[in-house]
Order: sequence, then C-alpha cells, then structure tokens
Amino acid sequence: MSRADQTLAEELAAQAAAGRSRRRRTVEARAAGGVRVTVAGRECLAFCSNDYLGLADHPRVVAAFCEAARRWGVGSGASHLVSGHDAEHHALEEELARFVARPRALLFSTGYMANLAVASVLAGRGDHVLEDRLNHASLLDAGLACGARFSSYAHGDVAALRSKLAAIGAAARTLVLTDGVFSMDGDIAPLQEIAAACRELPATLLVDDAHGFGVLGATGAGAVEEAGLGLDAVPVLMCTLGKAVGTFGAFVAGSPMLIESLLQRARTYIYTTALPPAVAAATRESLRVMRDEPWRRGRVLEHAARFRAGLAELGLRPLPSRTPIQPLLIGAEAAAVVASHALFEQGFWVPAIRPPTVPVGTSRLRFTFSASHTEAEVEQLLAALRTLRDSGVIQPTAAA
Repeated sequence: MSRADQTLAEELAAQAAAGRSRRRRTVEARAAGGVRVTVAGRECLAFCSNDYLGLADHPRVVAAFCEAARRWGVGSGASHLVSGHDAEHHALEEELARFVARPRALLFSTGYMANLAVASVLAGRGDHVLEDRLNHASLLDAGLACGARFSSYAHGDVAALRSKLAAIGAAARTLVLTDGVFSMDGDIAPLQEIAAACRELPATLLVDDAHGFGVLGATGAGAVEEAGLGLDAVPVLMCTLGKAVGTFGAFVAGSPMLIESLLQRARTYIYTTALPPAVAAATRESLRVMRDEPWRRGRVLEHAARFRAGLAELGLRPLPSRTPIQPLLIGAEAAAVVASHALFEQGFWVPAIRPPTVPVGTSRLRFTFSASHTEAEVEQLLAALRTLRDSGVIQPTAAA
C-alpha cells in the first residue's frame, strides 16, 4: 500500500470509528411518482427525495425529454460558449427569467457551480462575504473560494448581520449570501429583513432558493416571491432545477449586467459542457406543468402540515418548518442511524443526517414530502413513528 493510500485508510478508519461513514443505496426501481422505490431488494416508501412536486416522471415532462433527445441527441457536445448553446437552452433561459420576474437568466449545470460563479465574479481579494452559518455547503465554499474576507453570522440573526455590515462600512464591496429555505432545517430565511439590511448598509444580496423555487410563492417562483421582493431587493437569485422542477441544472437570474458578467467571467460557466438540450426541453415542459397544475404546491405543503400535526400528537417535535422539509431532531449520531434503520425495516426510506452535514449533537431524520405522496401514506409513516416511539427507538424528550 502506498503512503498516500495508507494515510487515506487511516482517515477512513477514523471516520468509521466516529460513526460517520457514508454509504450509497442503489435504487433498483421507482414507481408512483418516485415515492415508491425498490432499494436493496426491499420495496419501500421514500420520504427523502427533493422532487417536491412529483414532476420527475410526469408524462408530459418525460415525453418532452424523449422528443428532444430524438431531435437533439443526448448530449450538448460542448460548453455554451463553444457550440453547446442550443435553441432549447436559449428558450429555457428566457422562460426562467419571466417565471421569476427578472430581466435575464443564465443556465448552469449545477447549483454548486452557479454559487461558485456568482461569488467569484462579485467578490474577491479585499472584498467581504457574509453568510448565514447554516447555509448550504455550496454557498459556504463559494464564499471561501472567492478570496474575499469571509465571515458568518448566527442562523437567521439579522441583528448580527447588521452589526457586521456596519463594521465593514459602505466603502467596501460586500456580498451577503443566504439560503431562501435551509436544506437541513427546512425553515425560511427572514428575507425581507435581510434585504432591508443590505439596502441600508449596503451590500449585494444573493438568495439561493433551491428548496423554495417551485413550492413557495403565489406562482411557485419561490421564497423571494413569497416575501414580495423584486430585483432591487434581491439582485442575485439562484435556483436549482433538480428539486421541485424535477429535472437537472440550475440558473442565476438578475440584471442584464450581472448575467453578461457571469457569461464573460465565471469559470464554472465558461469551462463546463452545457446541459443536454433534452434536459432543457424537459425543464421547459415542467415549468408549464407547474403553471397548469398549481394544486401540486398545495398538496405537498398540506402533507408537511399534516405530518407536523401528527408528530405533535405523538409527543415528537420537529424543527420549525412549514416547507416540504421536515427534520426530526434525534441528537446522537448512532441513535439517528438506528432510527433510520428501524424505519427502513418497516418499509420507509428516511436516511439519517449526521455531522459534518449538520452540527455535532443535532443528528436527525430529514423527512421530505412530495405531491406524489398520498394522505394515506403520510398516515402510514406516522403510524411507523408511533411504533418507534413506543419501542423507545425515538425518545420524545430527545426529539423535543
């Protein structure tokens, strides 16, 4: 074994000893909008997908993908700035911009790459980046990688943000990054207050609305729409397409100057192969379904509310959230793994979320709901949790 492999083996052993080893489970089949799956030979109900509206296998979306694949093939062949920018990409960017009421939008292959792009273009050495401490890893990495002076503030603490902005002063260029909906807690950022602080002090605000887009707001445009914030309040909006939209990719929406700057200077855009045009076509159809079937947003939020009410009846209390993300705090890492395994044995797939994804001592079960779930399936899940509570696998006091 090489010296490098020996070091890696020791690090992996230490990770395993700490109870933090990760493993993949292979999904062998999906049915019923992706909520019924076969995993490791077991048929189960999945409460862990981010396909909140159940659009990943919607017949119209699948048909659009297949038709576009026959026309365009299954790959784009190059980056957008070489020869990979097809008519489907161009049309999708225009439709996304209209959907979120911004002048322009720019497609990215992933939200991770989109966040890295924005931070690298809007901040650098000598500038400042301020972030919510519970931001997604892509936002944290973007803030650290851009070379600016990085600082975080306590989760949702606008007073702390204001204090840091005041200390920096108006002369410096400052970028504030926040999730719209926090992926591990499911709560919504105080966007109106954050936007007001950024206007007054001042700073440029980026909202990563990966988990709000498609679910929240009057039209499904997300947490920013729900907060009533336009371009002036939120100059940079990033949303992903692999969650509620049910396809793949991401986009940044904002002013023509912002989008042109990203197109010209963002390395994660310039040097990446474009999304397959068939994915763009499927996404365009998914946006149409979202407009045509608004009941999907209502249903998934109703499921989340019913689940919360059911947990209260069981004496279990999740973290505060009214989104499809409903985490149940367990505490110890080993206890969260045991609870996840016990649910799997009853036919429910709900992975345990452990450090370093969440802080030490806050391991949890992260339940996510889809419009494809039925009321009966939500009740079945609650019945399974009742069994775990009664058998002592989940402790009401630990969960509260």
